[in-house]
Amino acid sequence: MRRTPLAGLLLALLALGAAGCFTEVPLPPGTLAPADPVQQKLKSAPVFRRDGYVVRPLARFRVTALVLAAERYRFDRGADLAPVDFALGWGPMSDRVVLRQVAISQGGRFYRWRVKKYPIPRRDIIEHSANMHMIPADDGVRAALLAVRPGELVHLEGYLVSVTSDEGWMWKSSLTRTDTGDGACELIWVERIASYDATLAETSY
Repeated sequence: MRRTPLAGLLLALLALGAAGCFTEVPLPPGTLAPADPVQQKLKSAPVFRRDGYVVRPLARFRVTALVLAAERYRFDRGADLAPVDFALGWGPMSDRVVLRQVAISQGGRFYRWRVKKYPIPRRDIIEHSANMHMIPADDGVRAALLAVRPGELVHLEGYLVSVTSDEGWMWKSSLTRTDTGDGACELIWVERIASYDATLAETSY
């Protein structure tokens, strides 16, 4: 991926180091991640197996988005598969005028937001942001995912998946960006990540 189209937008992300701290961050005007996520139906796909889990792709998926928040997990049921969640924003949810009016937090595998007054319609917030569980395809991708910080732009490619354990435990991705609540998060098998950090260097795996 070339970083030239995005590099000029990232200088103002230097100060952003913690989730939900968009109010005082001088983000550049306009939309930083204009495109919607791309989801494609599968004719066929490999089945992945890892440490007692079967991972079945449901759709091909890619997204370029602003990281609104990132939360690591070490002890919950899915931590050995998905060690980090990203709350991602695109379209109007990657615009400073909107983000300075939205308080964002994460926890318990959920992404939460609140507003005093809606800067954009509620439906636009729902349809242009999401909490996504990251399953790294290999150790290099895992290291790259864990290094991502709020305020970075990331490009992710892989699959939306369902997971089944040998004991029968199941975890399944949402297949739409319009849902909310339990089951609304995307569960992504991440094969490639490109991140744009505060030094403007692209790191990809």
